[in-house]
Amino acid sequence: MENAHDQRGADLAPEYNPLPPSLRRLLTAALYALLALVWLLDLESSQGLRSAGLDWIPPLLSGPAAAALLFLPDHWLSVARRAWAAAGGSLVLTTGLLLFGPDVGGSWGMLETVCLLVLLARTCRRAANPLPAVVLGAAVIAGPARMFSPSSLSFAFALTFAVGAAVALGSYLRILDGRRARAVAAVREGERLALARDLHDFVAHHVTGIVVQVNAARAVRETSPEQLEPILENIQRAGMETLDSMRRLVRVLRQAEGRAWQPGELIGELAALVSDFCDGEERNATLAVAARARAARLAPEVETSVHRLVQESLTNARRHAPGAPVAVRLGLTDGRLRVEVRNPRPAARPGAPVGGRGGFGMVGLRERVAAVDGTLEVGGTPDGGWRVVGGFPVLAMAGSAG
Repeated sequence: MENAHDQRGADLAPEYNPLPPSLRRLLTAALYALLALVWLLDLESSQGLRSAGLDWIPPLLSGPAAAALLFLPDHWLSVARRAWAAAGGSLVLTTGLLLFGPDVGGSWGMLETVCLLVLLARTCRRAANPLPAVVLGAAVIAGPARMFSPSSLSFAFALTFAVGAAVALGSYLRILDGRRARAVAAVREGERLALARDLHDFVAHHVTGIVVQVNAARAVRETSPEQLEPILENIQRAGMETLDSMRRLVRVLRQAEGRAWQPGELIGELAALVSDFCDGEERNATLAVAARARAARLAPEVETSVHRLVQESLTNARRHAPGAPVAVRLGLTDGRLRVEVRNPRPAARPGAPVGGRGGFGMVGLRERVAAVDGTLEVGGTPDGGWRVVGGFPVLAMAGSAG
């Protein structure tokens, strides 16, 4: 969710649209149909090809040109530059018709005006510099002057309110985008804080073990020196794991939240999560752990990240796919732990989830997984279901050296 443009008029933040993809496609198709209808109305009002003159040409060409600028992809041309191009073209056309055009009506196109108003709202929403929005609004209001009629003043006055509405809509959406950007930043910061708490807990656990083993080494130094080597190896391994955790998480801070649990309890914790998911309602979930995955030794912060991935995925399945069975699988692929949480499409179409759509759980999850050198894939399945797949580094296999 987040590419920044380094040019003038860059987008401030990615747009957020909570509507489902199918509804967005339907609304886009409806917009295309509406613009086509407006263009046909332009054709009819100017008498189109039935006219002996050429006054129908400007509105029937300027409208599609404005529509092309409106739907041009952002990676081709930023919204601010498209606003400048649309406003400049519209003002040049208006000025040219006023100076050299025939004294006839029908030279003002509604399709051009509608596209410019939509582009104005997008510019107010996304452009960093307000100047292109100001010029674009002036171009919209000046458009009716091409009619060469006293009624053009009435149309220009009405368009003043339309411009104000477009500016208000774009500004409102800009505020919503800003709130979401701040919320996303807060979620990411929360994940950093949570990772730092894990750092404190697990480093304290390892350091305590190191201190205990050092005291044991002192105790057997004189009586059983042959036992020193295994103890020193354990101290070395614990120290290396502690340094590795600190290397990954030293830049984050943390606030305590939730109960603490010791390293090595991952499988039991996941079983508890699955059991809690099935309690009290008609929900079904299974946990399958491959033998090699059970034998994999993970860094403490990786264990907590796996736990968080399964927890967030089960929460999403409860909200968005009630009644659908959920399968949690742990395996080992290419030397990395593979964690997959999958559910098919629910039998009954779910209503709006509690709390609405567009939560920030996956934002925080991506932040956490990336912090431990993991990978995360989220998306739909061919059967209409959903899956979350995470890949995590493995320290060693149980029973192996080091």
